[in-house]
Amino acid sequence: MVSEHLSMRIPAETKKRLEELANATGRTKAYLALEAIEKYLDAEAWQVAAIKSGINDVYNNETMKFEDVKSAWGI
Repeated sequence: MVSEHLSMRIPAETKKRLEELANATGRTKAYLALEAIEKYLDAEAWQVAAIKSGINDVYNNETMKFEDVKSAWGI
């Protein structure tokens, strides 16, 4: 994996918490920050894909009537 440099400003308290966690886990701040960013990106990518899929369903008229949804869920 090719890596690149990223510089960003974070609140002092966040930096302190990151340093404390790095010290407690024996990991570097960079490792923990990268791990957090990757988890965030995975979660957001999943949500965006689900939303796009839903929008495509609407455009393709592949939806259910609300009454059918309620019936399917026993509501």
